[in-house]
Amino acid sequence: MLRTLKYGLSEVCPGKDWAISAALVSDPCIRELNRRFLGKDVETDVLAFPGGEQDGANPFLGEIVVSFETARAQAQRYRHSPEKEVALLLLHGLLHLLGYRDDTFAGAGKMHARELELLRGLGL
Repeated sequence: MLRTLKYGLSEVCPGKDWAISAALVSDPCIRELNRRFLGKDVETDVLAFPGGEQDGANPFLGEIVVSFETARAQAQRYRHSPEKEVALLLLHGLLHLLGYRDDTFAGAGKMHARELELLRGLGL
């Protein structure tokens, strides 16, 4: 996880030092977070919560939460390793924290292309 986030940050924001929190959780846990903070009572694969303070030596960019159960199921569906799926979800969350949006066709395409580029850079 650390390698993925470190690489992603160095590629997308070279020269910046950010603090990030990342967690692997169960489906029930991510569902509760989704319900509590986003008002959606459903499981999801990844959530990204932007940080507040952006000043200082190591500004807090935010928190990324990945469901390991959903990641494992998606890895089976897409026929790749769970490690690759977790890396993809971490990168997806990271890009959201950096301002990428996937709520339009164009935004989703741009975000997906960047995710694939970063995965290739990680050798996944």
